[in-house]
Amino acid sequence: MTLRTHDRYDYHAITDRPDFCWPEGKRLAVYVALNLEHFAFGEGLGAELIPGGPAPDVPNFAWRDYGNRVGAWRLREVFDALGLPATILLNSSILDHCPSLAAAFLARGDEIIGHGRTNSERQSVLPEAEEGALIAEATSRIAAWSGRVPHGWLGPWLAQSPVTPDLLKEAGYEYLLDWCHDDQPVWMRTRSGPILSVPYPQEINDIPAIAVRRAGAAEFAAMIIDQFDEMLGQSAAQPLVMGIALHAYIVGQPFRLRHLRRALAHIAAQRKDVWITTPGVIAKHYAALLPYENRPTG
Repeated sequence: MTLRTHDRYDYHAITDRPDFCWPEGKRLAVYVALNLEHFAFGEGLGAELIPGGPAPDVPNFAWRDYGNRVGAWRLREVFDALGLPATILLNSSILDHCPSLAAAFLARGDEIIGHGRTNSERQSVLPEAEEGALIAEATSRIAAWSGRVPHGWLGPWLAQSPVTPDLLKEAGYEYLLDWCHDDQPVWMRTRSGPILSVPYPQEINDIPAIAVRRAGAAEFAAMIIDQFDEMLGQSAAQPLVMGIALHAYIVGQPFRLRHLRRALAHIAAQRKDVWITTPGVIAKHYAALLPYENRPTG
């Protein structure tokens, strides 16, 4: 029996790969990703605080909009206080809905990653031409606003069609975050050449942890701390990447923010031992050390 395969990368155990270090000989790279998302009113997809009722479903829409109006600004204060860079996963519709919010993070020098047009839609259900148009629209909108073409992409809801990596490569993207399958970057094949997959968390991510599995604020903070401490120990054997995925309408709520601040402070206090950075810088460093031609193979 032969199972269907994606044929994007080969299996190669993390215990049997070329060794390397991050800058300054560090072994664990850490980044904090903040999703800035905007949702259609009364239609489309969206995380739910309470079971959705008939349109226009004001409670859930308003809960999500709290993140842009309040929560993200509080998170920015936490990042500033702890001296942490942020990675901004940006729906391009944010630039129409609340451009001052996006500008506030751009002014910090944070990396801006393409995150589709809105999280009210999934690109994976679109025909190839329409998906390509979605990627082009979001990319050009972000580039025109920021003056910087985004090099990284995370699809809304981590959704990919069978050709998404191909379309991203052809649109000029250097790396993607949707494939949450490893703790190191992994080269992927596309029909137009290689693209790098940078680790992104499904577990240390407030939507699966809090909105789906209903973890408490203190529990989610403990998950972050335990993940960091364990990966720091594991990184003595292999260099690793730890991501933290946040959504302002969830962890920007005051009672959760207090616990998140404690977890991030735990990481910031050990910055001399780890590389606190962004996915784009991770991708560039890895690609320079282990280019596609020298990738580990199965």
